[in-house]
Amino acid sequence: MDVTIVGCSGSFAGPASPASSYLVRAERDGRVWSVVLDLGSGALGALQRHIEPAAVDAVVISHLHVDHCIDLCGLYVMLKYGPRGSGPSSGAGMPVWGPVGTAAHIATAYGNTQVENVPGVFDFHDVTDREPIVVGPFRITPVRVEHPIEAYGFRVEANGRTLAYTGDTDACDQLGVLMTRADLVLADSAFVDGRDDVRGIHLSGSRAATAALEAGGVSRLMLTHLPAWNDPEVCRDQAARVWNGKVELAEPDRTYPV
Repeated sequence: MDVTIVGCSGSFAGPASPASSYLVRAERDGRVWSVVLDLGSGALGALQRHIEPAAVDAVVISHLHVDHCIDLCGLYVMLKYGPRGSGPSSGAGMPVWGPVGTAAHIATAYGNTQVENVPGVFDFHDVTDREPIVVGPFRITPVRVEHPIEAYGFRVEANGRTLAYTGDTDACDQLGVLMTRADLVLADSAFVDGRDDVRGIHLSGSRAATAALEAGGVSRLMLTHLPAWNDPEVCRDQAARVWNGKVELAEPDRTYPV
């Protein structure tokens, strides 16, 4: 399994990166399967550098803030009106998992309240806490996390490897379930210690590192969801004071083995 950082900017698309989006790929049955975790503002353009979007097997949305989901509107247009036809090769509509109300939310954002009912474009499913989603070789377990709206992290398992993606969250007990024995943790690091004191919204580098240590067995920690106003090295330094090892920073357009 590998993960490509399509976008890692927090809260809005930055000058060097789209907002949150991660392309996860793994091989089974003689082909490569692809799942996109989040499709935030600006991500659809960058995604096309790595895969034909119509070839994506599923999209999984962590929560309904625009920096994590809004480019589903553009993907709808591409699949509905593009000359190559709509949806994956099965013709059943591209599967999209998200919090309750995702279909109506995207329909409203697009400006067409019927978009969720158009066959052959999206096939929407509700995410349920701890209820696994199976797509080809992937077993994706949503874990409800701490954010002002319904939000999930995703524990992605394939071919004996585990990727944990926190989505947007503050420190909470559920991060232990999400992160334990993960080969790679992609952790929200939007907040900076000493600057952002409000709780219940985002992790800082130090809180991400603390959560990974407390979970146990985490091999690698990578900070992501870094707003353009953050100095990434400050976030890394705050995490490194806690983490026993190298702290990585997600880089857009890079692919990492898990």
